[in-house]
Amino acid sequence: QLLPIITEQLQWMPFMNPKLHMPVIKFIYWSVRQLDSGIQHATMTSTMRRLGENIFKGIVSKGNPQSSSKQSTESKSKSAAFFKSSCMPLRFLSTLIVLKTVTQVDYLAQAFDSLRIDLKTDEGKALFLEYQCVPVILSHLKVSSRGLLSSALDGLLQMTMEPGSLQPFLEACSNESFFHTCSVLLRSSKLDIQILEKLCVILQKLSRIK
Repeated sequence: QLLPIITEQLQWMPFMNPKLHMPVIKFIYWSVRQLDSGIQHATMTSTMRRLGENIFKGIVSKGNPQSSSKQSTESKSKSAAFFKSSCMPLRFLSTLIVLKTVTQVDYLAQAFDSLRIDLKTDEGKALFLEYQCVPVILSHLKVSSRGLLSSALDGLLQMTMEPGSLQPFLEACSNESFFHTCSVLLRSSKLDIQILEKLCVILQKLSRIK
């Protein structure tokens, strides 16, 4: 019930203290994650899509919504960047929200590109573990979206590159949902050899988990 209200309130973000952006985005992320197992009505699907698009594009306002029209036109435009923020924690969470809410392939492709770049850093890997990202990536491991499938696997592979993040990442993957998703992929006759190789690397590392 709160998500539609928060989606509307995003227009105020340019006028808020930037330090408050992170708590708001964090609340949105965990709220969206809570809906994972729930049934989404058509109105909620529309809200989620609009929410994701706003997070992706950012909010630009030409004046304070509470001020008069004359004051609004005279005041400088303000913006709030989320997905394109220079602050990695804010950008990272925004990327995850985009991956959970939008359906446009071009938006999703850019989100995976951003994720891949951030996961090259130790901070990015730590954020991946902190925000329990494996289920977010799993939702894109589908044969029907080949381009995104490869990008999603690239994100998972990034998490296997450093010893420090490898063990907790493998533990996060050690569940029925992950193995079921992999099983569905492996049974597909349409799986590209490159995707199969990436999947096998991850499964091979999982087989050594202690």
